[in-house]
Amino acid sequence: MKHYLVILLCCYSMRIFAQTAADSTDRPNFTTEEVKFNSGEITLEGTIFKPKEIYGALVLVHGSGQEKRMVNMATLLAKNGIAVLTYDKRGAGKSGGVYVGPEVGTNNIDSANLDLLALDASNAVKELLAHLPAKHGALGLMGFSQAGWVIPIAATKNSKVGFMVLFSGPVISTLEQLRFQFYTNGNTKFWDTHTDAEAREHIRTDADRYQFAATDPKKSLVKLSIPGLWLFGGKDIQIPANLCIENLNVLQAKGKPFTYQLFPELGHNTASVKSPEPINAAISWIKTFKSSGKR
Repeated sequence: MKHYLVILLCCYSMRIFAQTAADSTDRPNFTTEEVKFNSGEITLEGTIFKPKEIYGALVLVHGSGQEKRMVNMATLLAKNGIAVLTYDKRGAGKSGGVYVGPEVGTNNIDSANLDLLALDASNAVKELLAHLPAKHGALGLMGFSQAGWVIPIAATKNSKVGFMVLFSGPVISTLEQLRFQFYTNGNTKFWDTHTDAEAREHIRTDADRYQFAATDPKKSLVKLSIPGLWLFGGKDIQIPANLCIENLNVLQAKGKPFTYQLFPELGHNTASVKSPEPINAAISWIKTFKSSGKR
């Protein structure tokens, strides 16, 4: 087993929305456009979904893994009046660049890689903005799992980002997340036999199995004043939802416009069509923004 193989579990992407071809039998109330845009020295490729009546707009940000554009999620959002740019992750699909991840024996949560992914997301925002009408509602970022580290960095890079939506996004450092992940060890019944206090103590005291510079999203979040919505599953064994919520409460107390919803019976995949409540909550929340981009 390669040294970094275990990181494959780390904040896996919501693959249920990673479909790359829309249902040809559907009659959409939106148009699609294939686009290419630059991010540093590479070219990324994606698709813009543009509703006839736009209430808001966003870029979809991947979780971990060699993920292509998320057509299913983009279609659902576009049907609800939200314009979307979804693109193939760097090194995946038609996008250029080198993919970093456990499948190829490298560390996908190294700070350098997360910063590159944030740069890609920021440039995707610029591309989407260039294709939108003057009145397009609020423009933001929506992401899954690992994107909880990527999106706050991207938002600090691009002042046009007006909001954030994060499904199961960690509000702890990368090393803290790994300590928790090793502790749960993929056991779906973990919370039946362990307490939140035990998990927190393990995260606080466990020795790190990997040595690399940690990325702590709170360092970026404290610089931001844009609204953010986090959607957590109470039975998540990839990230400790209660600790993440506690960290958000600290940021709220400092005046940050961050909010969250906890779905006690869900696990890490809070963006599943089998449990649509988190997705519906996110869509409703985005539609509360006024056309000026402010709540």
